[in-house]
Amino acid sequence: MNVIEALKQRKSVRAFLDKAVEKEKITTVLTAAGHAPSGVNTQPWQVAVVMGETKRKLQMQIESSFREGDKGKADYRYYPDQWVEPYKSRRVACGLQMYSTLKVEREDKQGQLNLWAANYRAFDAPVMLLFFMDACMQTGSFIDYGIFLQSIMLAAEEQGLATCPQASLADYPVMIKKTLNYPQDSILVCGMSLGYEDKSALINSYRTQREEISVFTRYYK
Repeated sequence: MNVIEALKQRKSVRAFLDKAVEKEKITTVLTAAGHAPSGVNTQPWQVAVVMGETKRKLQMQIESSFREGDKGKADYRYYPDQWVEPYKSRRVACGLQMYSTLKVEREDKQGQLNLWAANYRAFDAPVMLLFFMDACMQTGSFIDYGIFLQSIMLAAEEQGLATCPQASLADYPVMIKKTLNYPQDSILVCGMSLGYEDKSALINSYRTQREEISVFTRYYK
């Protein structure tokens, strides 16, 4: 598989097989991603690989808080306070596409709640990756992190693994840091589901649309 093929083939997977991911594959993926560039080689990434009983306990805590009405509070604002075009329409289209694929109606609030709760179980993937960085790091390190995260997803694709990057897994930083013994003043950037795709699952059948390059590109000469 070449890089362009991996970029086009990668998708956010939300249903996984009940199949353990070999530690060797996780090591291969993270080692490869560790070659990602960062400003003055800071390499700000710190990765927690959460599996087994630790994952089960952590996701139970998070999902329970969510279902009790605690929406959590991430360490930083991921989305804008006010949505404007074209981002508002893209966001709406993404949600509608998933709900229509699964035939979850607008009035089915419990169905929507259950779908969102699955985020906090990392969609029942065998591996939940959580990404931290030190509190002293600034905006540039988020850019570095984006390169690192994409590198993980592409390396996983090459290893036959599926992923889903998740801002939602950063919604409960206090609880997660306490459970995993990370400093409370560190920054929980995001999470990621990792495992083998359940290709029979309906939720994995839809793909979000991408804009043509003419929409986001200008050429100068």
